[in-house]
Amino acid sequence: MTIEAAQSAVDTWIKTIGVKYFGELTNLGILMEEVGELSRLMVRTYGEQSFKESDKGAELADEMADVLWVLLCLANQTGVDLTKAFEKNMEKKTLRDKGRHFS
Repeated sequence: MTIEAAQSAVDTWIKTIGVKYFGELTNLGILMEEVGELSRLMVRTYGEQSFKESDKGAELADEMADVLWVLLCLANQTGVDLTKAFEKNMEKKTLRDKGRHFS
C-alpha cells in the first residue's frame, strides 16, 4: 500500500465507520499517547526496563501502526500530502547528510 492509498483508506474508514475525525488538537494528543505506548514497549523490549503484566500481548508492529494511523489522520485533516512531504524530506536529508556520517 502506498502512503497515498493509506491516507485515502483512513479517510474512507473515518467517514464510513468512525463517523468523523476528532479535532486536530485531540488527534495530536492521541498521537502523543500512541508514541508513548510505542516508547514503553521499545524500552521494555530493547532497554533495561522489565515487562509488567499490563504489557503482555503488546506488539511492536501494532504500536507502530497505531502511530501511523493517527499521523495519517492528522495529514488528512491538515491537507498534507504525506507522499510529497516524505519525498521532499528525503531530498533534504540526502543533501544535508550525504557526507555527514562517514567520519
